[in-house]
Amino acid sequence: QVQLVESGGGLVQAGASLRLSCAAAPGWLFREQDMGWYRQAPGKARELVARISSGGSTNYAESVKGRATISRDNAKNTLNLQVDSLKPDDTAVYYCNTYLGPRIMPDYWGQGTQVTVSS
Repeated sequence: QVQLVESGGGLVQAGASLRLSCAAAPGWLFREQDMGWYRQAPGKARELVARISSGGSTNYAESVKGRATISRDNAKNTLNLQVDSLKPDDTAVYYCNTYLGPRIMPDYWGQGTQVTVSS
């Protein structure tokens, strides 16, 4: 399984912005993978927030559409998620991982990064 390390979370007030980053292990064929940002709020199922194909096409969940931007840097093996106008409902642990298809969740996960939005 590939090692993915998320960072960039924190405690912010509603309306603020955060930029989350994910570093993939060197040597992994990151550029060939469709990737996604997922999140899991307390007591809720993990959900896909945004995804980006190996070719750079993006797609967003309705909950973040217009407020989030997913990007990738294949030279650095990194995946990013910029979220603006944060809301308390965005509070969750955010994870990056491969995107395998609709309603398919990868088996292995990193530690994620906590995002807490206060009202």
